[in-house]
Amino acid sequence: MKIGFFGGSFDPVHFGHLIAAQDAYEQYQFDRIFLVPAAQAPLKPNDVASSPADRLGMLQAAIEWDRRFEISDYELKKGGISYTIDSVRYFRTCFPNDDLYWIIGGDQLPRMNMWRGIDELAQLVEFIFLERPGHPSKPAPEIPGLRLHRCDGHLIEISSSELRRRVRQDLSLHYFCPQEVIAHIEAKQLYR
Repeated sequence: MKIGFFGGSFDPVHFGHLIAAQDAYEQYQFDRIFLVPAAQAPLKPNDVASSPADRLGMLQAAIEWDRRFEISDYELKKGGISYTIDSVRYFRTCFPNDDLYWIIGGDQLPRMNMWRGIDELAQLVEFIFLERPGHPSKPAPEIPGLRLHRCDGHLIEISSSELRRRVRQDLSLHYFCPQEVIAHIEAKQLYR
């Protein structure tokens, strides 16, 4: 099988995330895509505002009807800083004979050499990078064996930090997030 993993804080998950996942799914003809919420991203230390349970709940609400996507709570259960190498080692044991791809934002390319265990990662998975609006992709540094593919898709400029700010300012999240995610945010009074 061909399996993609799309990590992020998803705080909150929004249409930019979901359309990016769909674009990768379609362009690379994946059999499965897992959304992998991070407990704490190492290069974005202040990127999480809500609890792991709430972020997981929002993801479940956003995709529960869509059989193309699944959620892995591996990083949330593990806790601490979520290093991609730890997750990829785990997923490689779960799917030893499958082709694994890690999907990232194009803005992460110049910093890939800072990733823990990047040389091993380059051997274990292939990478797909998505362009992000306002963040033109700069080339990745030379990493031996790195298999890197570009995903051309719909570029939608939405950020989770912008959405958290909108909530604090009592502005609507409609047309930014699925209605089920908005309902979760309102019911739990998140980001206030």
